Amino acid sequence: MKGYLLLENGHRFSGELIGSNRRGYGEVVFHTGMTGYQEILTDPSYANQIVVMTYPLIGNYGINADDFEAKKPWLTGFVTSDACTKPSHNACEKTLHAYLEEQGIVGLTGVDTRSLVRMIRQHGSLKGYIVRAAEADLLEGTLSYPSLPRDLVKKVTTPEIYQHSIEGEHHVVLLDFGAKANIADSLAAHGCRVTVVPCTTPVEIIRALQPDGIMLSNGPGDPQDNLDLLPAIRELGEEFPIFGICMGHQLLALAYGAKTLKMKFGHRGSNHPVKDLRTGKVYITSQNHGYTVDDASLPNTLRVTHVNVNDGTVEGLRHHALPVFSVQYHPEAAPGPEDARELFLEFTSNMNERKGHRLAYAT
Repeated sequence: MKGYLLLENGHRFSGELIGSNRRGYGEVVFHTGMTGYQEILTDPSYANQIVVMTYPLIGNYGINADDFEAKKPWLTGFVTSDACTKPSHNACEKTLHAYLEEQGIVGLTGVDTRSLVRMIRQHGSLKGYIVRAAEADLLEGTLSYPSLPRDLVKKVTTPEIYQHSIEGEHHVVLLDFGAKANIADSLAAHGCRVTVVPCTTPVEIIRALQPDGIMLSNGPGDPQDNLDLLPAIRELGEEFPIFGICMGHQLLALAYGAKTLKMKFGHRGSNHPVKDLRTGKVYITSQNHGYTVDDASLPNTLRVTHVNVNDGTVEGLRHHALPVFSVQYHPEAAPGPEDARELFLEFTSNMNERKGHRLAYAT
């Protein structure tokens, strides 16, 4: 069935509908990764977004039960140049079309994604609808493009506390702002038992869990929608080592007095070069964010540790006196390179040091 992507600037892009026949509405963004579409589909950070894949062939290894980042997709639409209908992989359980249909997500394939991405790069992220061709002409003159829902972190966070892993030398409480499964998996792989808690969990409850460290996860939307969470982050930083990723990085910056800015079209892909200013080493990183920390607003308490090689934006921060640090990119990858997984070792080292101080104080 023919369909259209209708953009708020008046442009339309045609294609064939896949997945659900329901209308999709959201912020239209693009991802430059060649693989990892299943992780992208289920990353809660894409809540209320229509994701355009720049790589032309998507779906060629199908969908399997092992590569989900969340129990369901949170995006509102998925756009490709060519969606594979006959995937080939030994783990394949269903096609991309079947998965989208099952989850009630509308997709559009056969789209001139090169032209679409050029438009987004020129104009910035745009709101858009994916609709059936039969209703496109009827709707185009009457459609409104309302502001998208805010405070998405509260929408995607876990409703209750649960144990992700029960064995490990270090106990990490993961504050869930829309956490990908691979963050908790990576912590477990580095010897941590992980307790996942809702983003609004009071500090006294977190303290009662007796963590060795706090992980601030990724998540969707504007970090400034979550100012009510900042006092807890500051209080936790006085007591525990903290590691923030993506949204967690932005909220950490806000908690200590910095500001964040909306980017023109964001960083979404698996090939973003980031330089560690402490060592000069360059990592190739996986990224997914539409906001950035304003380096001009940074207080004296925060130091920039990493910058984006392409545009100079802030990619990492460290507190000058506390074992508190964060990165804008995804060291757990999924999808993408694993160049920066050593940051998990840095986090466990901070927890070891804290344990050593506590033992020394006790004796």
